[in-house]
Amino acid sequence: MKIYNQEKFNRLPDAILFDTDNTLYSYDPAHIAAQSAVREKVIKNLSISSEDFDKTFNQARAEVKSRLKETASSHSRLLYFQRMLELMGLGSQVLLALDFEQTYWRTFLSNAILFDGVKELLDDIRLLSIPTAIVTDLTSQIQFRKVVYFGLDHYFDYIVTSEEAGFDKPHPAPFQIALDKMRPKGDCIWMVGDNPVNDIQGARQTINAVTLQKVHDGVQLGVNSCQPDAMFSDFNELRYLINNKLGK
Repeated sequence: MKIYNQEKFNRLPDAILFDTDNTLYSYDPAHIAAQSAVREKVIKNLSISSEDFDKTFNQARAEVKSRLKETASSHSRLLYFQRMLELMGLGSQVLLALDFEQTYWRTFLSNAILFDGVKELLDDIRLLSIPTAIVTDLTSQIQFRKVVYFGLDHYFDYIVTSEEAGFDKPHPAPFQIALDKMRPKGDCIWMVGDNPVNDIQGARQTINAVTLQKVHDGVQLGVNSCQPDAMFSDFNELRYLINNKLGK
């Protein structure tokens, strides 16, 4: 663990916000496995090449994101697959689109592995009576499913998705809604996330949060205005910080 702003860590936080994707678990392995499962199914059922699948899917994803901008629905695999089928000249094919979406998320969850130390850290935080909330992008249903799948539904006091907030991070709305729900006793709020812009810069600018970036393979450490107050690679480092340095 590396602390860049020591003065930010002279007391326990009044509340802690957590990102989910690529913060509590590694996103890329789960996504790659899920996308591969859908690709194989599409190739088998529709007799197209792997290259054609990738090209058409990427076009569909780009169109959906362009149309919906920074909203929860812009991440919808169901909309990606629907548009992909339309671009293939097959119409919306709702049954196929639903099947591909279920294949994606079923495979995704079975390949998503919680980082070591997450539950132990959350146990420590709960014993200290520090309120917690998840602040995450994407639609509520799939994010709720992830929380339940990981067995984290009893660890967090609140959850705010970008579907509920109306905007993805770094828009102020998700952060502010989380604080409105939590009503912390003080103004020392920690934000734990992986994305230098969405999590670190967004939380700092919106709620003046103390920012902690989870860094692992594929994650770039924030710099300049996106530099976190501290970075860590293992959740047990946060446990040590809270229990041995701030908890005394």
